[in-house]
Amino acid sequence: MKNPCSLPAYVQISEVLIREISAGHLLQGDRLPPERQMAKEMDVSVGTLRKALSELERKGLLERRQGSGNYVKSSGKAEGIYAFFRIELLKGGGLPTAKVLGLQRLSKPAELPNFGTSGQAHRIRRVRYLNDQPVALEEIWLDGSWADQVSVSDLSDSLYLYYKQRLGLRIVSAEDRIGLSRIPDWTPPDFQLQSGTQCGFVERISFSQDNIAAEYSRTWFDATVSRYMARIR
Repeated sequence: MKNPCSLPAYVQISEVLIREISAGHLLQGDRLPPERQMAKEMDVSVGTLRKALSELERKGLLERRQGSGNYVKSSGKAEGIYAFFRIELLKGGGLPTAKVLGLQRLSKPAELPNFGTSGQAHRIRRVRYLNDQPVALEEIWLDGSWADQVSVSDLSDSLYLYYKQRLGLRIVSAEDRIGLSRIPDWTPPDFQLQSGTQCGFVERISFSQDNIAAEYSRTWFDATVSRYMARIR
């Protein structure tokens, strides 16, 4: 079983709606269902839902009209905490969560590209889920200069949120290379694809607010249930 989502419920809801807007499922001018109906469908209180809608309004993505309802205000660039997370379900969207499989501080292998200033990095291996469905494996290498130690209990479903709040590291840009690879031999037995299976593959170098390469990652994703998507607007 994966770990429960570590984000507050209202943040989860706002992120789901942001990704629905990004995927084009919610368009400019669309009216959302009544709040009580939405709250029931999402199994949350009306108060939690309203807090999530307030987040969308604050981000300029929602117009709340007294006596009329809530309307999507913009289908442009929707900036959520998963703005850099490019894997989505085939139908679009999906709430990302994760289960950590392993965390170690290691010397950087020679096979990795140059990034950061330390000879060591924190290696994080995770299973990624969208709406509770496993879709990808991740291997993330955070340059060791950003933290002496990293604890599994500290890691958020959104690593970039953890970096920002706990390490003072803001990821402001990334370079992705998309291709094919084979599922690694450390894949857990309950993952849908077995080790050695060819799949979609993303290599990423992420850059800090000082334009320094701070992180390198590899993502193997199951193209039968998910896809890599980058929207240009």
